[in-house]
Amino acid sequence: MTIANRLAFAACSVLAFASHAANAQQAPAVDMIKADARAGATVKQMTADEKVVLTNGIMPLPFFPGTVIPEGAVFGAGYIPGIPRLGVPVLTETDASLGVSWVGGIRKDGATALPSGLAQAATWNPQVMYDGGAMIGSEARAKGFNVLLAGGVNLMRDPRNGRTFEYLAEDPYLSGILVGAAIRGVQSNNIISTIKHFALNGQETGRKYVDVKITESAARESDLLAFQIGIEQGQPGSVMCAYNRVHGDQACASDWLLNKVLKQSWGYKGFVMSDWGAVPGVEAALGGLDQQSGAQLDKALFFGDVLKAKAASDPGYAAKLDDMNRRVLTAIYASGLDKNPAKTGGTIDFAKNAQVAELTAKQGIVLLRNKGVLPLAKTAKSIAVIGGYADSGVLAGSGSSLVQGPEGPAATRSLGGDSPFSALMQQNYHRSAPLTAIKAMAPGATVTFRDGRYIADAVEKAKQADVAIIFATEWRTEGLDQPDLSLPDGQDALIAAVAAANPNTIVVLETGGPVAMPWLDKTAAVIEAWYGGARGGQAIASVLFGETNPGGRLPVTFPASLDQLPRPKLDGADWVEPNFSGDPEPGKDQLHTDYDIEGSDVGYRWFARKGQKALFPFGHGLSYTTFESTGLKVKGMTASFTVKNTGKRSGDEVAQVYLVSRGGEAKQRLVGFQRVSLEPGAATTVSVKFDPRVLADWKNGGWSLAAGEYAFALGKDAEALSAPVKVKMAAKLWKD
Repeated sequence: MTIANRLAFAACSVLAFASHAANAQQAPAVDMIKADARAGATVKQMTADEKVVLTNGIMPLPFFPGTVIPEGAVFGAGYIPGIPRLGVPVLTETDASLGVSWVGGIRKDGATALPSGLAQAATWNPQVMYDGGAMIGSEARAKGFNVLLAGGVNLMRDPRNGRTFEYLAEDPYLSGILVGAAIRGVQSNNIISTIKHFALNGQETGRKYVDVKITESAARESDLLAFQIGIEQGQPGSVMCAYNRVHGDQACASDWLLNKVLKQSWGYKGFVMSDWGAVPGVEAALGGLDQQSGAQLDKALFFGDVLKAKAASDPGYAAKLDDMNRRVLTAIYASGLDKNPAKTGGTIDFAKNAQVAELTAKQGIVLLRNKGVLPLAKTAKSIAVIGGYADSGVLAGSGSSLVQGPEGPAATRSLGGDSPFSALMQQNYHRSAPLTAIKAMAPGATVTFRDGRYIADAVEKAKQADVAIIFATEWRTEGLDQPDLSLPDGQDALIAAVAAANPNTIVVLETGGPVAMPWLDKTAAVIEAWYGGARGGQAIASVLFGETNPGGRLPVTFPASLDQLPRPKLDGADWVEPNFSGDPEPGKDQLHTDYDIEGSDVGYRWFARKGQKALFPFGHGLSYTTFESTGLKVKGMTASFTVKNTGKRSGDEVAQVYLVSRGGEAKQRLVGFQRVSLEPGAATTVSVKFDPRVLADWKNGGWSLAAGEYAFALGKDAEALSAPVKVKMAAKLWKD
């Protein structure tokens, strides 16, 4: 595809997303063409030694014997030396999508923790995503980092995935729009953001070994589309490849993913960095990898002298090495790292940034069930608060994305063994205690707390109170998947017993993904608060007492049982990882997972295809008011309709439009959405533009929109749909 054609298609894509991008602040335009030209000129001036400076980096942490931490390095995820002779700056990297990572507290500082990725996505609000990205990007810059390893956008193909909390959704359109806004926010600080983990990184079990089977059409219409939209919208300087294999090749050495799809089909000009410890060998350079990250975690430093020797003897490697440097430099110049250097010791307004985190948490809380008990009156007489460390803080997910404030965690629970990275595998709580916030909301109430370890004790306090609020936690971490969807530590039994003792039992879920709820029908209300971040406790109390009218909607499906999933048993659940360090050998020690079972029908699409009812469907969320969406009209690639607040409180509705059939055959796809705020009795007209790729199929190397009848419906969620509106569409074929 020519550059002119790529630019023309990009312009069409921008128009397709205008209804969302217009609502989110725009970062300064990234002029990749000028940056690429400048990068090419710099590469011509580089010596052979200089050409293997930007191609590899270390983890500047004192955990690795023999590692020399360079002067001026900031403790964090990565350090790549600069080239002073050419004015090329050092790259200083930190995790992740939820804020500047804690790294076990080794920097003796802290950062503002955004709520989990799922909580952010549950806002269905690109502006909130942009503001959160801008905030964490500003803190990264203030700490001396110029690369933030953000932009996690893998789709939830399995609700047991341990990193589900880091990611956004199960739908490619929703995920792509939201991650693009977050990346724009991060890069508004003149730093580089990644988008990750490319691609099809659907589980933590055997993550270096699992080999994904999927057709190109299914991948293009699902996981890859999320990345494609996110790249178009956010223009990240870097793409981080994944640990898993795809079609037999490590993702970080996949010619199909990195060269054919990302760089050739999509025309991506930035650079591909590896995940830490994901490089199989020097041949990954030919596969499309541009930078080896955290080289201490690989078998060897492949992208240093080994790569230089290859380039000296092989013209193919020489040309590839020039391209690798050009791409890293393009990202540096496009984000202005050389002209706007990040420096340590910057000022951080933690109070202001906490407000960004709190607003995100409030907008992302989802009211799943309410039998009239919520909102609570501030004049409540007696409240029993039970479980979930609610007297201390709100739960955080663990792993490389863990963020903690300047004072450190409110509480920790060691679950990670005695490895050098065990601090990253602790159960951590942010210093935002729901109990304190509840007491502040109801100063006249008698509020008691029990930790929930003894069911009889909790039941007794519940009987004595007008209302019982149970905080139920489900911890997740990078590196481990969940064995099932139950709540751990006997919490399901605790909830059932308390609900039987007090009919006004409210369950507040702090989970990293979907969970089962065998006690659901016994409860008066359930809210999903996710991992609430730096101000999660205040956000929860605000929703419970009605200061905030919940407007969050589920970005993922909560299944009724594991039997509803494409893979009821997680691939590798009974697999024993080989007892050695290093990368798996080709053809050996591998797991296999078949994504062709569901293909591009991920999440709610799978449920629609199978005719299954979820416990709570994608897009679900209740409010303290009521809304009505009517008058759907579809013309071309635009839908318009009216949303009215028919209740007595102001509140937010997330208007959703779905494709429900094509050519007379059922086929469900989210094609448009918009979050709107309305006063009681007020109405507004909503207009959303479709991305034609969401309606089309990937066939024969391009997109194919079949001629015929297309039916669309308004949705309260993916299952509660209006009567369909049918329109005729003409056939269309196009390339990326």
